[in-house]
Parts: sequence; C-alpha cells; structure tokens
Amino acid sequence: MSRTGEIVLGVISALFTIIAIIGLSILVVSGSAAMQDESVKSEFQQQILNDPTFTGEEAEMVAQFVDVLPDMLSAFGWGFVIVLVISLVLNIVGIVAVTKNKKPKLAGAMFIIAGLLAGIISLTSILLYIAAIMCFVRKPPVQFAEEEYYKTV
Repeated sequence: MSRTGEIVLGVISALFTIIAIIGLSILVVSGSAAMQDESVKSEFQQQILNDPTFTGEEAEMVAQFVDVLPDMLSAFGWGFVIVLVISLVLNIVGIVAVTKNKKPKLAGAMFIIAGLLAGIISLTSILLYIAAIMCFVRKPPVQFAEEEYYKTV
C-alpha cells in the first residue's frame, strides 16, 4: 500500500516549518538589534514622556518596560524557534516512519505532536493533522489465502 499522500503532506509541512524557523530567526535577531539601539529607545521614551495621557509614574513604568522588552522578545522568540525545530524533527521522524508503510501508527502520533508544536491552527499543523488522520484511517487491503495461491502459480 502506497503512503504517498502522507509523505507529501509531511514534506510540505516540513518545508513550511523550515521557512517559519528561518523567518522567525531573522525577526528575532533584527528585532532585538533594533530594540537595543539607544536612539530608538530614547525616541520611544521621549514620545511616552510627551504623551499627555500618561502620568509621570506611568511614563516611568513604560520606560522601564522598554529597557526589559528586548530581552523578553529575544527569549520568547528563541524559545519558539526551538519549539519549531523540535516540531520539524518529529515531522521528519513521522515521514521516515510512514515510508514504505513501516509504522503508520507511529508516524500518525509524530504528525499530531509535531502539529501541536507547530501551532494549533496554523497551515502547517492542519497539513500534519490530515496526514495523521490518513495514517490512522487507511488500512492495507485484505488479501485472502486463495488470491495469494493463484498469484504464485
């Protein structure tokens, strides 16, 4: 029995995950570099201090938050990149497990876990969920003993 559909869905979702990893890595690196630029920080703090809706105390709290923001964004961004890499590894394990119809149940479980880690309702996870359903639902055709007997003669 051919598992081409599951393999194709797994490969497409792996490519989407690789694109997301690269994009998010670039975003984290460039975003943290931009937020650590002193001119950007001072301009933002000046805008907050000039805003009449903020009191002096609130403006000071926002200024302190701006100092901590680059570190928080960097930590959360790299954490999400690590989660996407784990999702990619599980996706590849699922693809290998489903090739040549070796272990479709294991592949289905790997696809579901990879889909959850890739984002619960992203396009990548939806493709992985479909591949997992196909792994669990599709069964090899039943062959009777007589058919095998007549084929060998």
